[in-house]
Amino acid sequence: MPAAVREGHMMQFPIVGRTGGLLLAVGMLLAACSERKPTPPPPEAGYIVLKTETVPLFIELAGRTAAYETSEVRPQVSGIVKARLFEEGSIVRAGQTLYRIDPRLYRAALNQAAANLDNARAQREAAAARASRLKPLAQIEAVSKQDYTDASAAAKQASAAVAQNAAQLETARINLRFTDVPAPISGRIGRSLVTTGALVTTGQADPLTTIQRLDPIFVDIQQSSADLLALRRQLASGGGTRSSAAVTLKLEDGSEYGATGRLEFTEAMVDPATGTVTLRARFPNPQGLLLPGMYVRANLSQITARDAILVPQAGLTRNPKGEATVMLVGKDGKAELRSVTAANTVGDKWLVTTGLKPGDKLIVEGLGRIKPGQPIRPVPAGSPPAARKAG
Repeated sequence: MPAAVREGHMMQFPIVGRTGGLLLAVGMLLAACSERKPTPPPPEAGYIVLKTETVPLFIELAGRTAAYETSEVRPQVSGIVKARLFEEGSIVRAGQTLYRIDPRLYRAALNQAAANLDNARAQREAAAARASRLKPLAQIEAVSKQDYTDASAAAKQASAAVAQNAAQLETARINLRFTDVPAPISGRIGRSLVTTGALVTTGQADPLTTIQRLDPIFVDIQQSSADLLALRRQLASGGGTRSSAAVTLKLEDGSEYGATGRLEFTEAMVDPATGTVTLRARFPNPQGLLLPGMYVRANLSQITARDAILVPQAGLTRNPKGEATVMLVGKDGKAELRSVTAANTVGDKWLVTTGLKPGDKLIVEGLGRIKPGQPIRPVPAGSPPAARKAG
């Protein structure tokens, strides 16, 4: 073969090799593309459509029980205690005799006052008779007018003395009754602070005993002045209406007190030491379960909010900063992360005050598979599988 021909054949072989390699690479690339998995569909997101509601807003506050009535029993006369006529810790009735003070001095004073009254009445009769005798004699000038004037004045003085002695007799009678020391109110009586044979005096500082009426019973509740101010502003702005005055209690052991109480009033001043206002509620206490001084938690509704938006707990999360966030179905079919304000709960839901509006689609299902800005396939929350496929 001529040299020129051989040289031409040698130049053709590299071209064919390069072309074959290129075709092989293209084939392998097409094969790899054919083996790739199809793009997965967007994840499902179960949503609810938000709406406004009218709901009572409850608040739990600390409080302490206080007796409905408290009476310190003190003597109204002085003397020696002869007897104690009650059992400590028992229930007593108003008017029931609790102590008996030695009555002898007061009985003697009563007898003396009665005798003084009889004497004054006798003197009045004598003075009146003398004035009656002198009156006609003075008219005919058989006696001087001065004598009649003196007799008439003496009769009036005698009448006044009768009234004075009658009052003293009544005072002596009252003092004698005070030797029996009665219960001023009905309730549970405490321990006796004096014993038989003790000397008690009128106006002494220490009481003989104390009676407390425990049915009904008060609960004094403390609320911060800032919370009360915010409540009143919300009422003034029309954001709600005043709720019923019903109050429920949780006892120290965490149990619920069975009866419902009623809010009586709110103190008209703020305690400068604590910055709180006292609210007083009244509860029935027929079994005597509540005792004065017990620590309780009071749950009450002071306002009923209008146009409130409630969010299920599953639909609200908090970021590392503690800020509340929710995931919504965006208008572009993507998940939208939004910050909201949710400081209080109503039952098992969050009360959202800012960040949401009626008609928003809140995602409550599938949040673990969704990221902000990711395309999603929204379906109504709780839809059965068939409905989801149809959607």
